[in-house]
Amino acid sequence: MFLNYHHAKVTSVCCTLFLFLLLMSGCSPEKTLRGILKKQTPYERYLSRLKDAKLDQTAMGQQWISAGERALQTPATITLPFKETGYFPAAEPKATSYQFTVKRGQKVAVRVQSQGKEAPQLFVDLFEANASDPAKPNHVANADTTGSGFDYEIEEELPHILRVQPELLRSGQYTVTIETMPVLAFPVQGRDSRAIQSFWGADRDAGARRHEGIDIFAPRRTPVVASVDGTVTRVNTTPIGGKVVWLSDNKRRQSLYYAHLDSQLVQPGQRVQVGDTLGLLGNTGNARTTPPHLHFGIYRFGQGAVDPYPYVHQDRAKPSELQVDERHFGNWTRVARSNVTLRQAPSTSATALGTLPQHAPVKVLAGSGNWFKVELPDGQLGYVSGSLVEPLDKPLQTVRLRQQTPLLDASDSLAATKLTLPVDTTVRVLARYQDHLLVKNPAGETGWVANAALQ
Repeated sequence: MFLNYHHAKVTSVCCTLFLFLLLMSGCSPEKTLRGILKKQTPYERYLSRLKDAKLDQTAMGQQWISAGERALQTPATITLPFKETGYFPAAEPKATSYQFTVKRGQKVAVRVQSQGKEAPQLFVDLFEANASDPAKPNHVANADTTGSGFDYEIEEELPHILRVQPELLRSGQYTVTIETMPVLAFPVQGRDSRAIQSFWGADRDAGARRHEGIDIFAPRRTPVVASVDGTVTRVNTTPIGGKVVWLSDNKRRQSLYYAHLDSQLVQPGQRVQVGDTLGLLGNTGNARTTPPHLHFGIYRFGQGAVDPYPYVHQDRAKPSELQVDERHFGNWTRVARSNVTLRQAPSTSATALGTLPQHAPVKVLAGSGNWFKVELPDGQLGYVSGSLVEPLDKPLQTVRLRQQTPLLDASDSLAATKLTLPVDTTVRVLARYQDHLLVKNPAGETGWVANAALQ
């Protein structure tokens, strides 16, 4: 697919759409009932409908299935928070995917929006890396754009992959936003993680032990609150912790430890909700020589102490807003300079996948901040700086063909011929890739010709 869709391909798409609507509306009650009784994700339900309608045996259906499978194997490795806007073309099945790692104690918030005259339904699926079979990640959460997304609490610090794929034969723009949030409320009223001054693992007692928690500083008698709905299990006084409160978090199989309180305002067995006051902040116990603060700890059942910081830290960074030209989405552009780095993610620190020569063609799929997500003619995906690409409206040169030449639909000598260009046809060269040129003939048809045709 290039700047102008070939008439035959558009006709084929229209025919496929007609068949799709006809068959999907004709699914039998038995098949519909089977789909309802079997618990499936929106993606799986849609795939089942394709199979019931025999569309998985068509070229378009097979391309849609392959696009979803390929996306799981070739995600962009990103850092959070992240935001990307892109375009899904109706006539070319696509899916996009992102890989990231989030610490235990955080939840990932995924939001997806779609726009268009008839905006496509988007299937949004989250997978967790499978150490025993990397080719088959484990599905852990899902949504479609009948909802706006989902929040998912991370259970293991493993790579996660988010896949976004539209339904067949609907075009539209999408925006995906991925952020992180703590799973617990901050334990000191009116404060956030900026009030933490002593962190997990710091030396204690001249290095004899390690700090099993975080210290949150605030004025004396600031309310200390429940970070989770739970039950108070202990209210007592110890030489090290001073006045302490223990709160159960049965949902996550852990206990929360509040120490150095000036006073305790709850009793053992009392049920509390997030934000309820457990006590007032102080410096009792072995904190008598320090300013008032809360020692906050988390002890997982059967595991012991864990770092509480990810559980209460709210990242204040916001994902970069789109700064590139959306008019390029779905179109071929070309690299404006020589040796442009193609990166694995939209960042100058991301892994370099290679360098692109000047005038190499790249199809713009999406944008994130001031980066374009692009596809090369051979299908490779990556990101390039938005300032380093240019549109194809100005040809590089105009040449006359010295021989009868096939106009190909891809930069491959085995690609299908769209039409045959006669000898002496004048073509405008739009971009160069390896041993092929992207050209436009006088009739406005765009395609590829071999370099040898100009010699």
